[in-house]
Amino acid sequence: MASFAVVFSHFAILLLSVLPLGSSLSLDYYEKTCPGVDFIVNKAVKSAAYKDKTVPAGLLRMHFHDCFIRGCDASVLLNSVGNNKAEKDGPPNLSLHSFFVIDNAKKELESYCPGVVSCADIVALAARDAVVLSGGPTWDVPKGRKDGRISKASETIQLPSPRFNISQLQQSFSQRGLSLDDLVALSGAHTLGFAHCSSFEGRIRNFCPASNVDPEMNPSFAASLRNTCPVNNKAKNAGAYMDTSSTTFDNNYYRLILQKKALFSSDQALLNFPKTKNLVYKFASSKEAFNRAFVNSMIKMSSITGGQEIRKNCRAVN
Repeated sequence: MASFAVVFSHFAILLLSVLPLGSSLSLDYYEKTCPGVDFIVNKAVKSAAYKDKTVPAGLLRMHFHDCFIRGCDASVLLNSVGNNKAEKDGPPNLSLHSFFVIDNAKKELESYCPGVVSCADIVALAARDAVVLSGGPTWDVPKGRKDGRISKASETIQLPSPRFNISQLQQSFSQRGLSLDDLVALSGAHTLGFAHCSSFEGRIRNFCPASNVDPEMNPSFAASLRNTCPVNNKAKNAGAYMDTSSTTFDNNYYRLILQKKALFSSDQALLNFPKTKNLVYKFASSKEAFNRAFVNSMIKMSSITGGQEIRKNCRAVN
């Protein structure tokens, strides 16, 4: 396992030479000002994940939802203030969790190297650590992001929806400089975590006049989901795990797509375009190919920057 991690670490470094990171991000950004940053964030993530196995999935999703709105600037961490409703209170973000992990890491960093490490960098590092703790690859995270000062719940409508078709997905990712390859690789993050009934119930009953169930969903899988999510469901947290190994970072997600057992329309939609379909087959057959692509795309996505300051408190602007 150790040699495997080293391979990915070297792979990540090679990628940096071809990625448009801009002048602000670098691997050694805190080498002199806060050399213990990786260790401190990792400790906070490990401690939380040890007590709650859902933490890694929460941290990975948090990073995605942050980067897709105003870049990776920790705007997703800001609390609503006065008449301003912040991102975390927007409908797609109401199920985000594990914010306390970022708070814990920030608190320790502020005592070790005050005013130096951005909340945005902590989120990026925590997402990497979440993947590694779940059995996935590691990589060196470029650092130097700044924290944003604006967070609006209304902007969360820009997040890719679980109901998107392939053209909507392509447009959403391309607007952020991400390719179809990135789309398929980053969708693999759905190997971790849980989905509420509301995100897929439109596929399991009253799908269209001609079919009660989405024809692109395995009928027996749909039947099991109908039991999990009954009509007039009152259970607030009812839902299903994203795949059958929901706390392990693996390529099972792609195999389930090929079996028509993906939860979201946006997952199944990856089979509706030749290039993305080929990548689903490739990643389903090779965990190594998926891991390499995921590392590449995570570095690319997490390098979308946009902040202005280093927050003292991740939940409030300075």
